[in-house]
Amino acid sequence: MNNKHCEIAIIIEKDEYGYYAYCPQLEGCQSQGDSLEEIKTNIQEAIELYLSVLTEEEKESLLLKEISIMKMEVKVA
Repeated sequence: MNNKHCEIAIIIEKDEYGYYAYCPQLEGCQSQGDSLEEIKTNIQEAIELYLSVLTEEEKESLLLKEISIMKMEVKVA
């Protein structure tokens, strides 16, 4: 798995303090930033660091998890 590219699901939330991002596939992998551009850079660095300490088997197991993100329309009372 060395030097291969893969897709990671990332959730980015904006609040009054800036941006917060985390990866559902990688428990505890999260970051924050003041702008959208900064959070993209920060979460990419966090993911690469997170993955750098895992064994090849751990990486494969985590990266094979299927993560779906969708929007759903619901009735609000």
